[in-house]
Amino acid sequence: MLFKQNKISACIGMLFGSFLWSSGAQAQIAPPPDYDQKLSDMVVTATKSGTILRDMTQNTTILTKEELEIAPEQTIDQILKNQSSVFLNDQPFYEKDPTGQSINVRGLGNARTLVLIDGVPANDAMYGTVQWNLVPMSAIQDVEFIRGGVSSLYGNMGMGGVINITTKPIGDNKGEVSGSIGSYATGTVAVSKELAMSDSFKLRASADYFSTQGYQNIATISPSSQSALKTGMGNESAENANYRLQGSLKVSQDTDGFFNLGLHSMSNLPTGGYNFARKSTNETTISGGTTTRLNSSEQVQVNAFYENTTLQQQNVSSSNPYINATFHNPYYQVGGSAQYTNNFQNSLIDQMIVSADAKQLSASNYQNNYASPGAVNYQTSKLGALSSQVVSEGTQNFLGILGQAKSNLTAIPLQATLSARVDNWTSQIPVNYTQAVGGAQVSTAVPNQSKTKLSPNLGLLYRASRELDFRAAAYQAFHAPGLNNSIRSYGSGSSYVSNNPLLTPENMTGYEIGSDYRWKSGFIQVTGFNANVTNAIATYTMTSSQIASVCGTGATAVCSTGAKSYSNDQSLRSTGLELQAHYDISSKWATDLGYTLTKAVLTSTYGAIDKTLNPTGVQIAGTPRNMGSASLTYFPIPKASLTASVRYIGNSWYDTAHTSPIPAYAVVGARANYEVTPNATVYLSAVNLLNRNYITFGSGSQYTAGQPQTITVGGRITF
Repeated sequence: MLFKQNKISACIGMLFGSFLWSSGAQAQIAPPPDYDQKLSDMVVTATKSGTILRDMTQNTTILTKEELEIAPEQTIDQILKNQSSVFLNDQPFYEKDPTGQSINVRGLGNARTLVLIDGVPANDAMYGTVQWNLVPMSAIQDVEFIRGGVSSLYGNMGMGGVINITTKPIGDNKGEVSGSIGSYATGTVAVSKELAMSDSFKLRASADYFSTQGYQNIATISPSSQSALKTGMGNESAENANYRLQGSLKVSQDTDGFFNLGLHSMSNLPTGGYNFARKSTNETTISGGTTTRLNSSEQVQVNAFYENTTLQQQNVSSSNPYINATFHNPYYQVGGSAQYTNNFQNSLIDQMIVSADAKQLSASNYQNNYASPGAVNYQTSKLGALSSQVVSEGTQNFLGILGQAKSNLTAIPLQATLSARVDNWTSQIPVNYTQAVGGAQVSTAVPNQSKTKLSPNLGLLYRASRELDFRAAAYQAFHAPGLNNSIRSYGSGSSYVSNNPLLTPENMTGYEIGSDYRWKSGFIQVTGFNANVTNAIATYTMTSSQIASVCGTGATAVCSTGAKSYSNDQSLRSTGLELQAHYDISSKWATDLGYTLTKAVLTSTYGAIDKTLNPTGVQIAGTPRNMGSASLTYFPIPKASLTASVRYIGNSWYDTAHTSPIPAYAVVGARANYEVTPNATVYLSAVNLLNRNYITFGSGSQYTAGQPQTITVGGRITF
């Protein structure tokens, strides 16, 4: 049987080839595909309308299972970092603080892009960051990535785009065992077994475990130094486990259903790696739904989900390191949707969608602040006396109604898609106070808030020829403030950051114009985009009167001069160019190239924002202006593949004031795959093959070291 990878859109830094890992199937080198024909096989489900990839009006990528399995990187976030306009630095999610595992698309900033796993949000309900630990590589079937505003489809968090990670479909009684071992005592093991209970009811039970001793992520090279390492710091060790039960069923002749149950846990050290203060999350996930075909052209989909998370964390003061705060954050999100789809025939409108959905996010923040145990005692006791408490509880509700119409004109080869969504957002914070030991409770009465947001999207696609098309899209999107910004205060003294329960949603308007040229041996895609964000959330330094109001006064005050809070007093703009290309050199050689140019700047700072520290017109911190990558793949024999890739990151800044530079760097990766038998495969991969010592891009108060040379060997058996 002949197989060939479906390389449809940008796979920057990844190989494009014909090696397929499959139970009972032998991989073969196939002739190069006709890309125009291949597009008809690829459907983007994240559009909610089942749009064929070649009909997408926004820059879209589909990463197939084959492409994921031959990438040098070992986690989905690190594979995604090779995609155009994805700003994820060279530090895997498990080496980061659990509240900092985010994604930045098109330079619009973290927590402004929606990530889904089988249609269920993977964005943390409180922090808006991405819970990458919920889905191991062994479970992923493919990844859909739509860049640009998608609030017209999904509402909140749809500024940068949507990433939909799809897990493998359930088959008949198959089983799979996979594992890997690598540098820094990093290992994975995963097992799954399918059970066909009947022709209409199938189950899959799966479990996976990940563990690493990690590496120290604090940079010790120029412009940082060895002094960045503080007493008590250790490597960023982590462990993660997932247990899932998935089912598919045929409720009736016209109705199919599914359900997913999951238990997830993760534990790691905080940023800086203090080995006496771990952070942990425990989560339960439940989702399910049905699809009913009313007739040959109409169907109704109903879906619901629930996620419950508990985060326990400890913050550490770096001066004579001790635990200066502990947090207990229980929170959940619950939601559901109903959608009606009609695929018309012989009509001006080809397809119409109407849907309604609702979602609730609720969280609590219970924080204890502790005084220093003193220079003499901190070695034996990392926890001093309780100094203050911070308590807050909040809930956000979202209600949305969506309508979409799609039409293909007959007079000219033009497709038009118009969608519009109305969302109502409400915020309730009934509890919000701080209290120092021996002091009075400082409470803040927070009025309820409500905003209604309109998110339209107009997309056009003109097919100039069989090989060439032009596309354009214009859209609006929004992002509601995270519950962490609204209810979570943390720190003490001058390092205190106060919540702001009066924050309102951010707004974005944007557009993009692109062209795709495809021929039998490859493709070239070019996209230019522009996005403007107003009401952007940022931190500012509080005045003395604000500090007295929020933190109290005198000896029992929980914060002092230099304390910060949040505001909506910024606006920003991001413009850029995305280039993606692939070429089959021969039946045994293939190459991919990619380049991203991004100019992301603040356009205005007003109100409480410090204009000196946040100047307008200069590149925003953590956003390199230039990124590029290339890969070359060789298929020496039908059952093997060899890939070499290089990722280039241009100069950037660690702070918007441009006082802390990040030098440009390039990292080389490699991977070799071999099919031992039709049911057994092995691989050897290397990240940072040349073991370059470098600072990876980002923003904050401490430079971060990029991932050092990491060698991994692994394999998989299907039965």
